[in-house]
Amino acid sequence: MGKLKTNRSAARRFAVTAGGKVTHKAAYLRHLLSSKGRTRKRRLGRKKTLGKADAAAIKLLMPYLK
Repeated sequence: MGKLKTNRSAARRFAVTAGGKVTHKAAYLRHLLSSKGRTRKRRLGRKKTLGKADAAAIKLLMPYLK
């Protein structure tokens, strides 16, 4: 069987931790930041983990990053 290709756009947006969880960067931190509070911006700066169903779909796009 041939090799599977990694979806490059997914590989740029998501990462897989050593424990197998899929992480991503939060949305809403690109513009209009003056109206957002300091605490909210700080929380949005952290990495988030995907839910189980979404993580399974992303892992199909990145077969070698499991």
